[in-house]
Amino acid sequence: MSLRPPDLGLIDLATGFLLRNCGSDGQFVYRINLDPESTVKPKYNMLRHAGALYALAEAVPRDPDPARCDAVRRAARFLVDVAVAEVPESGDLLAVWSPPGLTRSKRPLQAKLGGSGLGLLALTTLESAVPGSVPENVFAPLARFICFMQKEDGSFYSKYVPEQGGRRDRWTSLYYPGEAALGLVRLFERDGNSQWRDAAARALAYLARSRAGDESVPADHWALLATARLLEQTNGTDRSVERGVLIAHAVQVCESILREQVWETDQPAFVGGFASDGRTTPTATRLEGMLAALTFLPDADPELALRLRSSIDSAMGFLLPAILTDGPHAGGVPRAVMRFADDDPRNVRSFNRRATEVRIDYVQHALSAMMQYERLFGGLPRVADHRRSA
Repeated sequence: MSLRPPDLGLIDLATGFLLRNCGSDGQFVYRINLDPESTVKPKYNMLRHAGALYALAEAVPRDPDPARCDAVRRAARFLVDVAVAEVPESGDLLAVWSPPGLTRSKRPLQAKLGGSGLGLLALTTLESAVPGSVPENVFAPLARFICFMQKEDGSFYSKYVPEQGGRRDRWTSLYYPGEAALGLVRLFERDGNSQWRDAAARALAYLARSRAGDESVPADHWALLATARLLEQTNGTDRSVERGVLIAHAVQVCESILREQVWETDQPAFVGGFASDGRTTPTATRLEGMLAALTFLPDADPELALRLRSSIDSAMGFLLPAILTDGPHAGGVPRAVMRFADDDPRNVRSFNRRATEVRIDYVQHALSAMMQYERLFGGLPRVADHRRSA
């Protein structure tokens, strides 16, 4: 075993995977399976489309090649043309919808809060990177829809379902509030409208208060990303942002994440990750959250920041070797680093079938984590070289 050099180009490989899998109409190849005997279901998810667009938009400034820019614009046009539409209750609201004909879902037409949050995030990020890519009349109506979905206490309705009367909160999502808050903060950066900042601050403060005192809290990486962005855009004298409350919540989330890291396992390849079965995305998302927290925790809690840095390097040691470096699917990220043996008591047929699945969000989260690491530390770390090809 050798050490993989930090300049192998893993960020470019992952970026290239998403670009190659963006069709002429802007729709992504949603998932593939490296095992030709495994059947891939023809489904689609607009939230994950928006997430992939967001990662690509962040990658563009690293190499603003015209072909890259064109592919990202295609993905944005697909999002806007296919999924962004008015909300029946008001003509000045736009939402990202999940059309059943595209998603292959049996559920009724609906607009998910997280879809509009990630859509707004992706489109504002792209417009910042490649001005003129997104129609100006999209941004504020999407943000107004997010605010329309927010309750007085800062929490949200998770879905808008026209045939069920509109706003629905019978089901709640862990990630939608953080996604919505991050989208709002990015638009606040762009247009300076304090309404978006205040709504994001209320959303994050609600999450903090609803979890205060809990010994263990969910690994809400989107909330950490939104918190980092909000704190960066405001200062200690801004009364609309409860910095102490938000930082305490970030500490709470990070401590919970650290307790989940895998150290004792019979599979050496799982060490440093955050899933006992070797899945990759739980590690990538937690890396995103911890790396975001490192932008503000060194001042607030230097001891925790040191522990986070150590955890991050171990997690990168798990994640980076999982990325495919050769073959037609180079840059792809499989769902898990390995299959279980047929006689392994943990073997579940569906797990092994999907272990070799590569989906756009698996790649997006790994790509986002790598770019965050690069921005903070100047390059990717050296890790054990387990080169993988499809």
